[in-house]
Amino acid sequence: MTIFKNLVHKNVCRTAQFWPQPKTLSLGTVGDVMASSPLTIAPSMKVYEAVERVRQVGFSSPQMNTCYVVDENGLLLGLVTVRDLILARGGQLIQSVMNAPSVTLAPGDSQKAAAQFMEQFDLLELPVVEDERLVGVITADDAMSILKDEATEDMEHMAAMAPSEKPYLQASVWSIYRSRIVWLLVLMLSATITGAIISHFEAALAAQVALTAFIPMLMDTGGNCGSQSSVTVIRGLSLGEIRFSDWFQVVWKEFQVSLLCGFTLAAVTYLRVAIFNHQDPVVALVVAISLVVTIVSSKLIGCLLPIAARKAGMDPAVMASPLITTVVDATALITYFQVACWLLPM
Repeated sequence: MTIFKNLVHKNVCRTAQFWPQPKTLSLGTVGDVMASSPLTIAPSMKVYEAVERVRQVGFSSPQMNTCYVVDENGLLLGLVTVRDLILARGGQLIQSVMNAPSVTLAPGDSQKAAAQFMEQFDLLELPVVEDERLVGVITADDAMSILKDEATEDMEHMAAMAPSEKPYLQASVWSIYRSRIVWLLVLMLSATITGAIISHFEAALAAQVALTAFIPMLMDTGGNCGSQSSVTVIRGLSLGEIRFSDWFQVVWKEFQVSLLCGFTLAAVTYLRVAIFNHQDPVVALVVAISLVVTIVSSKLIGCLLPIAARKAGMDPAVMASPLITTVVDATALITYFQVACWLLPM
């Protein structure tokens, strides 16, 4: 037994002395959350020696169940799960039972990408390597925390707020104020664009006062349609289901959906305005046509802006509420008044 323990200790020391440290650990990267001490074994070990090493050393986290096979320089050669060790014959060499890793991460990779890889390959942990040397491991528990933080950040961006660092009840009034006031100022100033458009068509409104009653409905519908498209696309981008190269497919699909939604809502609106509100049928037609154009343009804007943001290296969630709302509102008003000028006496 003493000879066996010495043999295991020799192999343990040979695989534990190399541990390199990642060059820079930046916030938001894999290196910031990875566990820096995964259990390592040598390829020349036998299975029963590796099992004894697991018993002696154990895993640094309850979520870990993988031994990483490295050489004397720390280069990652493969990996072996506890299940593999149990099912293998005790006299087999580790190099004959180890498997190549499905994917590896670098310390500088984004945490979001790590979580996506773990979901895509259905893995409980992933090795982190730098210059082909094992420097750490990230677990499913880490991935869940990452996804939770990303979802919270996206929700805050979509609500036109700066991401918060603390839970709501622990955050000070001043910090909450700072996270909200900037976007509120931006949105307030951007609203002057819609005000300028209404002022520009003031004569048209004076000639056809009935048009005023339908402005809120057009703007709200356009904003809702844009939000539907943007949320769908942002989710697809976050999960890796949509890439920049897919932009044409996304636009074409949203265009078809927008036509179906537009004509359905326009038909209902025309009947409501012309029959139930007893308005001029031409006014009802103006509202219906404007609604179709607004819905189509809103859905196209809502799907294109997040894709463009991702391509530019920005967070697509930033485009969900603040910018889309402003652009869609302006588009809806210009469309509405222009159609009215064409079809109604001004």
